[in-house]
Amino acid sequence: MRIVILGSGVVGTASAYYLSKAGHEVTVLDRQPAAGMETSFANAGQVSPGYSAPWAGPGIPVKAIKWLLMHHRPLVVWPSFDPRLHLWLARMLANCTEDAYRRNKARMVRLAEYSRDALDALRKETGITYDERTQGTLQLFRTQKQLDHVHSDTEVLDAHGVPYELLDPSGCIRAEPALARVRGKFVGGLRLPGDETGDAHIFTQRLAEICARQGVSFRYGVTVEALRHEGGRITGVALKGGEMVTADAYVAAMGSFTPALLAPLGIRLPVYPVKGYSLTLPILDPDGVPRSTIMDETYKVAITRLGDRIRVGGTAELAGFSTVLRAPRRATLAFSVGDLFPAGGDIEKATFWTGLRPMTPDGTPIVGATKITNLFTNTGHGTLGWTMACGSGRVLADLIGGQPPEIDTADLSVARYAQAA
Repeated sequence: MRIVILGSGVVGTASAYYLSKAGHEVTVLDRQPAAGMETSFANAGQVSPGYSAPWAGPGIPVKAIKWLLMHHRPLVVWPSFDPRLHLWLARMLANCTEDAYRRNKARMVRLAEYSRDALDALRKETGITYDERTQGTLQLFRTQKQLDHVHSDTEVLDAHGVPYELLDPSGCIRAEPALARVRGKFVGGLRLPGDETGDAHIFTQRLAEICARQGVSFRYGVTVEALRHEGGRITGVALKGGEMVTADAYVAAMGSFTPALLAPLGIRLPVYPVKGYSLTLPILDPDGVPRSTIMDETYKVAITRLGDRIRVGGTAELAGFSTVLRAPRRATLAFSVGDLFPAGGDIEKATFWTGLRPMTPDGTPIVGATKITNLFTNTGHGTLGWTMACGSGRVLADLIGGQPPEIDTADLSVARYAQAA
């Protein structure tokens, strides 16, 4: 089968790998000059099935108000008259119930755990390297209140058999020795030993090279203008300049830009760009930095060791498609890493980056078939594109090839929103 994938981020490239491996003729189209150049370029570096959870949950509306009032704010909302934002926020608020949180987290963990296993198998199959580490993630609690409310997450982890450890300060230091220097700044943590880290950009580019050797065609620097359709099927991809690219099936994996492409087809994807930021700084003291990833729960910042660098990622900014780099967001990231690892990295030499995370209101990506018989989606992964990329790509390859996926996928496609309505 001839398949066209729109988008060469980590999700689109992983889809290409599994579809090609299944014997399909795959072409990937992207406006960027290489793979992994947008949201996959400098993300937090986490492959965190255990930390997979929707942003919408009980108490979030109250927490959001507190976050907005903090000096180092995890959440920033710019005034907007955009009806898409208002509808997305309304849908997100509707998911801030206990039942919705448990349902959404359960299916996110299901896909993320499967994806971590798929990544492990891919690594063994290909020998790919990407500054990877398999030493777990530590969610660090600065207050007793944060620690007291961890049970809602651990109940879901228990239900899915995800290993974890609840740690006191000494346990946190055993897991991450550099924290001994700031012992008085935290009360405990939740360690997820099955989580991993790695550079998503390096992974995506090296996986694209592997795909190319398998016969995948990557066409960079091309702009998709529209999907042509007739009789309930896509008939081609119209590119800027007049060219038409045709195939038997099509995969929309363009992140935050996917909804605009599919809207003319009557497919409404509730995906909104949530802007995130990162700093990447060189390591000064190898003993003063994390072994793996620290999640600073107070500021919602991830601090990850990637080879000889520290990646600091966080902030949720609702600002449409703006990619302006804002100094206050940099200050938040710099504060978190400097507060917990004061001598670890050279903040003066840090590079500052921003990307648009494609978020759904229920936290779960939109993976699977659409009402157009030969059109599939693989988008809406939010902060978990790197975590869920391999699992999503493998599931999609099974669905397109008519094979039963190895996990339940009935609640992953866009159809779940119609069912909810």
